[in-house]
Amino acid sequence: MAARKTTTRAPEPEGINELVGRRVKKLRQDRGWSLDEMADASGVSRSMLSEIERERANPTLTVAFRIARAFGMSLEDLVVGAGGGVSSIQVIRAADKAQVFRNDRQCQIRTLSPLNLEKDVEFYELRLKKNGALRSQPHFEGTREFLTVEEGAVKIESGDCSDTLAKGDSGTYRADVPHSITNTGRGEAVVFLVVIYR
Repeated sequence: MAARKTTTRAPEPEGINELVGRRVKKLRQDRGWSLDEMADASGVSRSMLSEIERERANPTLTVAFRIARAFGMSLEDLVVGAGGGVSSIQVIRAADKAQVFRNDRQCQIRTLSPLNLEKDVEFYELRLKKNGALRSQPHFEGTREFLTVEEGAVKIESGDCSDTLAKGDSGTYRADVPHSITNTGRGEAVVFLVVIYR
């Protein structure tokens, strides 16, 4: 008789918010910090921390990283520790607005990395409007970016070097120097971007 397969369901996003909110509050109180002191230590606003602790906000990757760093732990320690290892599967839903890192007239950046991913790698979907550009200052020394064009065409610049990529093309470049991605096509450009920190 074949063994019965069992499936562990991932907690709903609301459940994750509750677990992270409670964990952040407990860690802060264990250290005897006020919300203001926590804001100073993490660089996250007092109002945002309050919303997270009251389980009303889903922290972005950047915010979660700052909170974890303030406590001297990794994102995995903060988020997975909060969930008690309920499931080994994490899902980022397409409709999750909390994953939208930036949305303006130039571009939309959606974070595809789960919150407990270590800070050594980040994964994004980048949508550049017509003539839109994403210009970045140098990241930490040794940082590189890997880019694949899903739709349209883009020009990448890294320091004094540049190249143009069309649909299906991929490129990698230094990101510890000034760098940019510019839409050179006739419509919206869609690219997948991986940032790897040394």
